[in-house]
Amino acid sequence: MTDTCSFILSTDQLIFQQKLLRTDLMMRLKGTLAESPSVSQLLSAHICSANIVGLLKTHCPCINLYLFIQVLSLLSLRCLLGVIGNMLEWCLPKDMDLEGVEFKAIASGSHRVSTDFIYFRKGCYFGLACFANMAVESTVERGARMKSVGILSPSYTLLYRYMSFLEHQVRLQLQSPGHYSPLEAFYEDKRALLPPSGDGVVTALPANAWSAAINHSMHPEMKITHPAGCMSHFIRFFGEQIMVLWKLALLRRRILIFSPPPVGVVCYRVYCCCCLANISIPGVGVAVPEFRPFFYVNVADISALENELSYVACTTEKIFEEKKDLYDVYVDNQNVKTYRDGLKPLLRLSTADREKYRKLTEQRQMLLYSQEENGDCVSSEEDLFILFFLEQNNRIFQTLSEVAGSPDPTVTQESVRAMGLDPHGDRLFLLHLLEIYGYDTLLVSEQLCCS
Repeated sequence: MTDTCSFILSTDQLIFQQKLLRTDLMMRLKGTLAESPSVSQLLSAHICSANIVGLLKTHCPCINLYLFIQVLSLLSLRCLLGVIGNMLEWCLPKDMDLEGVEFKAIASGSHRVSTDFIYFRKGCYFGLACFANMAVESTVERGARMKSVGILSPSYTLLYRYMSFLEHQVRLQLQSPGHYSPLEAFYEDKRALLPPSGDGVVTALPANAWSAAINHSMHPEMKITHPAGCMSHFIRFFGEQIMVLWKLALLRRRILIFSPPPVGVVCYRVYCCCCLANISIPGVGVAVPEFRPFFYVNVADISALENELSYVACTTEKIFEEKKDLYDVYVDNQNVKTYRDGLKPLLRLSTADREKYRKLTEQRQMLLYSQEENGDCVSSEEDLFILFFLEQNNRIFQTLSEVAGSPDPTVTQESVRAMGLDPHGDRLFLLHLLEIYGYDTLLVSEQLCCS
């Protein structure tokens, strides 16, 4: 049963309408408010919404969210919004469905950190929000003002380009609450890229037009940098465990990463996990579930995750560990674990895994040396990382395709080694791979026995 609460906060001159599950509200209050008898009494009894508003203003700091939402194309901004107390405060345009985004753009537990950034998913869009927390002398705000500014896009790959702008705007919003003119100007500037009809359809543009559009989209105060060090951090953090995550990602398993705030760096780990499963051979993987990131998720996303066959996401809410039906693999720090008996053997590194990791670190060291000695600014660790696993994945499926097209479609020890796998240690992984990617006509040699 869902309780619907409508709030009219005359003191803040804003009107809010918010639908909350009573259980979800209880969990959120427990996570962010001091425990008190009045909280549990309020939630167990059906007290009127006016009292709920009073309780929220009494027991929690004033949390404001400002978002400008990018939709329709990578460079076309269409929407701006904001929330107070994790509720909608201001938006442009007014007709976009943003229900639930207020809990995505401010991660659970963010009141414990001073700054953070959050990638998230809202329907078919991806978002990036920058969060900041500032001490204030205000009894209404309980001594802290928290805000988050962000954007939405159909793709997450270029959201980082707006990071500097978001960080700058969240600082402005902390210092001058309610001053929206920079966001409005930004919105007006970017929506010029939308079709005149405004019907949400972006037609294909020639290369020179896209180049002009990209240049036009750059904000003068924005420094365009890649998420620096994201891949090197991923490698250093997980070490050889990267090879375990690689196999699980290639098998399109549901991977959930837990970490307390700040959550920004954990969102980068989600992105890196997605890079492990790239395949560029035409026709391969078209029948398997798409391995797209959810990035940050919270309890409000449980119903969405229940219907997902394959995903990688992160959360700051420990309760997810108990929801074992929502994930196949749970990552807590460097600890990768699963409750699926059929996947537990895949958590053990094979000889081939260690050899691949040795080659990856060797190539990385060579790249770093080249950058230091020769000033190589073209090559990047991200390119090396993505290409390394792309080549490994292509090698596997190219070999499988050749075996499938041969007179004797049998996977032998020689063909497994040709894939860069261990005939003994990777046997179970290979069997899962054959099943998931539809190579069920291939025979597996009896020589491929477990070690």
